[in-house]
Amino acid sequence: MDIAALSVVSNQVQLKQQASLSVMKMVMNASQEQTNSLLAMTPGMSGEMESSVNPHLGSKLDVLV
Repeated sequence: MDIAALSVVSNQVQLKQQASLSVMKMVMNASQEQTNSLLAMTPGMSGEMESSVNPHLGSKLDVLV
């Protein structure tokens, strides 16, 4: 293989890697935004819901040393 063809192939591989990383970052950001909005919609509901369903759980802690 000559140097010019090797350079072209190398640049194409680098471009594909950059595109893949860019898409992955976009997906991660979108996922983080969805998680944040979901958590913002339910402030404190998980604790209240758990205590109403199972009021006896979490009221005592047995520790042996």
